[in-house]
Amino acid sequence: MLHRGHESTDGTDGGELAVPMAWLYAEYIADELLRTGDLMPPTSFEFRAGRDALALTVFLSDTDGELSGIRVISQLENWLSLTAYDQPWRDWVHERMTELAETAERSGTRSPDLALAADAWRWLEETELLAPDLDAVPGGGGSAGEDDGPKVWTPAWRLGLPLGHLAIHLF
Repeated sequence: MLHRGHESTDGTDGGELAVPMAWLYAEYIADELLRTGDLMPPTSFEFRAGRDALALTVFLSDTDGELSGIRVISQLENWLSLTAYDQPWRDWVHERMTELAETAERSGTRSPDLALAADAWRWLEETELLAPDLDAVPGGGGSAGEDDGPKVWTPAWRLGLPLGHLAIHLF
């Protein structure tokens, strides 16, 4: 058994290594939704962006701290509304991450789940991917032979969020 400090699988003082089960489960759900949708190769950066955006949505929307297989089906509508185009998803993520960090700080506990969620959020914000310009006017600005239209460097979350949303729809 792995030991490190005073952590355990549930964050209590058990002397075992803390295992980020909530984050790993959220990531698994996101991965399965994207694979089921078959929207892009699982080895692509676009897939990672979609998985991380969807995993953050799943993880941060679990306000009861009890992700379960039964709740996944009942949460699909909630995840759809959170990831919809007209929603302030980025602000919501920032607010929830801040709330969780403040709660952990007040209680004096370290959350391996929150640490992995913060890493995913940092990657989504700091990484830019070359993608079709989602704000481009159809038929304008592209060269005559260009099939995909204009491309721009886009923060990974701006590409991953609609992919995650579409994956939920396809489920």
